[in-house]
Order: sequence, then structure tokens, then C-alpha cells
Amino acid sequence: GLLVFNVIPLLAAFALGFTDYSFTAETHWIGLTNYRVFLFEDPLFWKAMRNTFYYTAVSVGLSVVLGLLLALALHQHLKGTRLFRSVYFLPVVASTAAVSLVWGLLLEPNFGLVNYLLGLIGIPGPGWTQSLTWAMPALILVTVWKTVGYNMVIFLAGLQDIPQEVREAARIDGANGWRETIQIVLPLLSPTTFFVIVISLITSFQVFDYIYVMTQGNPAYETLTLSYYIYQVGFQYFRMGEASALSYILFAVVFLLTLVQFGLQRRWVQYQ
Repeated sequence: GLLVFNVIPLLAAFALGFTDYSFTAETHWIGLTNYRVFLFEDPLFWKAMRNTFYYTAVSVGLSVVLGLLLALALHQHLKGTRLFRSVYFLPVVASTAAVSLVWGLLLEPNFGLVNYLLGLIGIPGPGWTQSLTWAMPALILVTVWKTVGYNMVIFLAGLQDIPQEVREAARIDGANGWRETIQIVLPLLSPTTFFVIVISLITSFQVFDYIYVMTQGNPAYETLTLSYYIYQVGFQYFRMGEASALSYILFAVVFLLTLVQFGLQRRWVQYQ
């Protein structure tokens, strides 16, 4: 199964990236032409690249920070924490397509609930997914809402793995809650943080569902990302050779970023 459904398609896509393969014409070997066109002649590719980096940087940053803060709050063993853990994790198990559809209705600028509630307090609601300014922030809002619960659970697991005797020793030495968190908890939690950041970055660069359901890359390509551009080129324009090349450009970007993260981990990740 791994060979048939993963390895062979990956190799086939790599080979097709050097051709002009489509469903409607004869296939020819064209070498690096597809890569050259995207990198040096296609302004839409660079717009999709910028959008992807913007989406990834903001959504991953917010999701990781909020997930960590929620985990620290729910790790206090206060009354009702189990209920809140379940509530925050519920969006994670929901279908991404369903979440995108519901949020698309909530953020509809004319009759959506969000703008209605903003109007009740005197704030004019923006156009959200129909606005050049607010379309990408709307997607980021939905992404963070959907993913923060997953990061919270991973951080909670990391917090539970920290030896209690280390924290107790810090308290005996006079460390208050803030100093204990900064000097003990966060350094010992750095391997978990590293894992969450790597997984979140890889996932964010492959974002597709939210865009397909909510914006289709609009307005004016302001929400066009590399993954959705691959879909457009391959399955809307039927230029499968170009789509294959574009998919390997995306793979190269994610691979290089992951290598950089593994190279930098030695500077800030502290293993017990």
C-alpha cells in the first residue's frame, strides 16, 4: 500500500514536473522549463508564496502561543479544568470543511452573526472574506480556532512530563510562579515546543481546505496559497506537468525550513 499509493505517485509527480503533460495534448519532455517559468516569469507564484509565508507565520505564532497559555492555565488543576479541556479540543475533532462552511456563514459581511454582534456595540463589521484587507486575517482566525486545542493538548502532555521534584526544588529556593515558569517550565518544555512548531509549520504550508471552502483564493488572489495554486493549475487548468513542478517547489520550501529548524534547535531546545 505504501509503495502503490505513496512512493510511485511521488516519483511519477517528480518525473511529470519535467514535462508539459496535460489531459488534452501530447506530452513532451521540456526539462526545467516549468521550474524556470514559476521562479522567474510567473508573478502569481510569488504572490502565492508571500501569502503562504504570511499565513504560516501569523497562524502558527498565534496557535502555538495561545495553546501554550491555555495549557499553562489548565495545568493548575483547578475546578472545571476537564470541562474546559474538552471544550477547547472539540474544534480539533470537527471536520475542517464543516468548520470552514460554518465560519464562512458567520463571517458573511451582510447577514453574518459576527458583523451583527459587532453592529450591536457600534462597530461596523468588515467585509471579512470579501475584503482585500480582512480575507487572510479571517482565514487565520478560523485556523487558530481550529488548531489551538491540539497544541494545548500536546503542551499539557509536555507539562505533565516535567518532574515535579524539579519544580518543588525551585520553589524551595524561593522562585515564585513567574520565575518558575520562565526559568524551569519553559526550558524543560522546549522539546515539546519544538515539536509543535515543526508540525504546525508543515501543516500550515499545506493549507487547502479553508481556502477551498471559504475564499477560493479570492479576492484578487489575496488568499491564494501554494497548495491552492497547485490545485488550480492541475485540476482547473489541467496543466499537470506544471502542477507537479509546483508541488515539488512547495516540498523543497518545507524541507529547507524543517532543516533550518532542526539546525537551530541546538541553540534553544534543552533535553532532560
